[in-house]
Amino acid sequence: MIGRLRGRILAKQPPFLLLDVNGVGYEVEAPMSTFYVLPAGDDEIVLHTHLAVREDAHILYGFAREADRTLFRALLKVSGVGGKMALGVLSGMTAEEFGRAVQAGDIAALTRLPGVGKKTAERLVVEMRDKLDAVAELPGSAPPVAGSEPHKGADQDAVSALIALGYKPPEASRMVSKVFEAGMDTESVIRAALKGSVG
Repeated sequence: MIGRLRGRILAKQPPFLLLDVNGVGYEVEAPMSTFYVLPAGDDEIVLHTHLAVREDAHILYGFAREADRTLFRALLKVSGVGGKMALGVLSGMTAEEFGRAVQAGDIAALTRLPGVGKKTAERLVVEMRDKLDAVAELPGSAPPVAGSEPHKGADQDAVSALIALGYKPPEASRMVSKVFEAGMDTESVIRAALKGSVG
């Protein structure tokens, strides 16, 4: 089991990261909460990881905070929730916001997350309430670090990332077009789009 990686970022294309660890490139899927705190350059980073082994693939998930990995693992135990949906949850709201939504039984907030319908939201509320003790004591989110330099196509990259997180293409395009402004980098566009969809 791979539980932690320390290395330099070779490529960022949300939700994928390519991390160089002593000459070995690890492909990692990460929630947007992790992308928000990544350094702009190729500084060394540490990711808390979860390795999912399936018949057709081995998928490595990476998280900036151990608290996010803990919530991710708890979400995987909920019936009908897979890795993609769990990443969508962590991309759409913080662990603390998720905990509040579950405790309050806020189905409307949960259904705004990618891939979460009414039945899944109800299941999340029922099955996660008793598991939130571990999540309740999680530390707050790390402050975001400035993203990469703005580049042409940040809006298209943001749409692609939202589609990879589970949004339908027309919905992803609509979300991005509502928030995109010239000069924004991809991570800023994604953050604003997700905030607009949940807020």
